[in-house]
Parts: sequence; structure tokens; C-alpha cells
Amino acid sequence: MITARYRNAFLPVFSITATVARDLMRIEAVRKAIQLLPVTPRVLANLRETARLFSTHYSTMIEGNQLTHGQVIQVIGGGSHYPGRERDQEEVKGYYAALEAVERLAAKRTPVTERTVRHIHALVMGRGRVRVKPTPYRDGQNVITDARSQAIVYMPPEAHDVPGLMKQFIAWINRRNDLPAPLRAGIAHCQFATIHPYYDGNGRTARLLTTLILHLGGYDLKGIYALEEYYARDLNAYYRALTIGPSHNYYLGRANADITPWVSYFIAGMADAFERVQGQAARASAAGATDQSKLLRGLDARQRRALHLFRSSREITAKEIGALFGYQPRTATQLCRRWVSNGFLVTVDPSRKTRRYGLDSVYDSLIDR
Repeated sequence: MITARYRNAFLPVFSITATVARDLMRIEAVRKAIQLLPVTPRVLANLRETARLFSTHYSTMIEGNQLTHGQVIQVIGGGSHYPGRERDQEEVKGYYAALEAVERLAAKRTPVTERTVRHIHALVMGRGRVRVKPTPYRDGQNVITDARSQAIVYMPPEAHDVPGLMKQFIAWINRRNDLPAPLRAGIAHCQFATIHPYYDGNGRTARLLTTLILHLGGYDLKGIYALEEYYARDLNAYYRALTIGPSHNYYLGRANADITPWVSYFIAGMADAFERVQGQAARASAAGATDQSKLLRGLDARQRRALHLFRSSREITAKEIGALFGYQPRTATQLCRRWVSNGFLVTVDPSRKTRRYGLDSVYDSLIDR
């Protein structure tokens, strides 16, 4: 057993057990296999969108969201409204928007900063809005209680300690060390939840931050996996793994608790999620097909999302784009014009009063109609 200890008191003690080492090898094996797997752009786009929707559904479900997976798909598509579930719908839109932002940050190799974390949290809480102001940390004490018994489950650090802890936290994430990205991501998940810098949205932000660290560390797996399903399958196990230390109070042992049980749980879950999508991707890939993911990587998150509109129709309108993203007509029209200028869309019959747009032929192979 190898125990990794850090001089910085901010970080906990954990051990790399034989089981953790074995699961890390499982993860690495799948990572290499997926890199070599031939997947067509169309199949890759479908797998990625499936992963986004699963991530959104399960991560919000962990927090009590009542929408089904099918309803989540409808809400993200902009075509459905469920009376009495307005808050659930806003949570789903917010998480999906934040997940898209994480993908953009990873694609640009943007380092993790406090502003990055605050921006991700703002998107989580932003009801699907794309333009949000980074949210400040909480300014008071909050307590996590059991929904049924109302017993205190966890008492986070006091508000005046949060800025310093977050500064240390971000510095550690960006420090060069010999820890594999899966371990760094798992520790970051646990430590963010421990600091609990916000009144609400901490769990969702922690899971998104985990995804960003994995992607930046080379464990994006072409963007086709969703760790959140593993957590959601057994929420009690997820919360037990996060509940560490001799006391529920941050200052009475939680801060420096041995997090080996959480590390074991997280790495096992990551290996499970990777192996699940490996089988899925292998079945979906065409024999001998060439992976043209470079074509998809050239599109931004909104363009990839807009591709789904072309599955049922070869022509779309600015109004449909507006409905998809929640934009005002003027903003949607401007976006369509910009996409025409950069070669993503083409204008169909400019003489018509209601302008319609088609997909440039370069991207037509990405659509499965």
C-alpha cells in the first residue's frame, strides 16, 4: 500500500490500494482502446450528445430533480414545458449550459482558476443562460441536513475561511505533481464538496469540475462517457463515500480526514463508466471507418447542438435556432448570419420573406436523417 501525503495541510491523506491501482490500469486500457477505435463523425456526434444528456439527467437527479431522461431530452431541445416542474427544467438547462462551457474550456486548454469555477457555478445556477456573471462565494454559514431526519450531515467551514481554502485548492489543482489525472480529479471532487463554497449547486459544480480536470488531463475519452450515472445508480453509496472523518464538523476532523474510501469509490466508478462506453462505442463504430472527429472538433458547442435540428429537416429558420437556445429573434438572426459567414450554414433561397438555412455540404455527412 502506498500512502500519498502532502505537506500542505489543506490536502487530505489517502492511500493507493491494490484495488485502486488495478482500477487505474482498467481506465488506462480503455483510454488507449478508445483512441484507436474507428468511429465515424456521425456516430461520434451521437455518442457525445447521448453522454451530455445522461450527464445532465443523472447529475440533476442526484440533487432531487424529478424529470425523466426523456423529459430532459425534450427540455434541452426546447420543445416542451412541464407545469409545476419549472425549477427542474431550469436546473437541467443550467447544467447542460455549464457542461457545454466545460467542453469549450477543455478544447481551449484553459487552466482551472477561481474565476473558471465561479463561471461554471454561475452557469449551473443560470437557468440555461449563456451570459452570466461569475458568482461570489457564500457570505454565511450553511449546514447540510438529512432530508428525512433533519439531522446535521455536514457543517462546512465558515464563510471567512472559504476564500483562502479555494485559493489553496486551485493552486493545488495547477501544481505539477506525479498524480494521474483520475486521482487529481477524484481528490478535487471531494475537496470542493468539503469546502462547500456556495449555498447551493456545490455537488453539480464539483462534478463538472471533475469532468474539466479529466478532459484537461487527457481523459476526455472523446467526450462519450458520463460518470454521473454511476453515482446515481446508488446514491447512498455516493454519499457514504463522501461522508468521511470522525465528525460532521469541518474543524473537528473532516478537513484532514483520510479520504481513501472516496478515492477507491471514485476510481472504481470511473473504470466502470469507461468500460461501459467502450462496449457502446465498439458496437456503434462502423467496420473500417475512419475517425473524422477533427471535423466535429472544428464546431463550437452551439453548432454541434444545432446539428440535431437537421436530423428531421434539411432547412431551418432563425426562429428554430432561437427556440433551441432561448434567444430573442434579433440574436438568433445574427447568429445564423455569423454561421453563414463562417461556412457552417448556407442561405436557402434568399428571395423568400422568411429566410431559411441549410447545413453546408461539408457537414452533411454528420447527420443521420
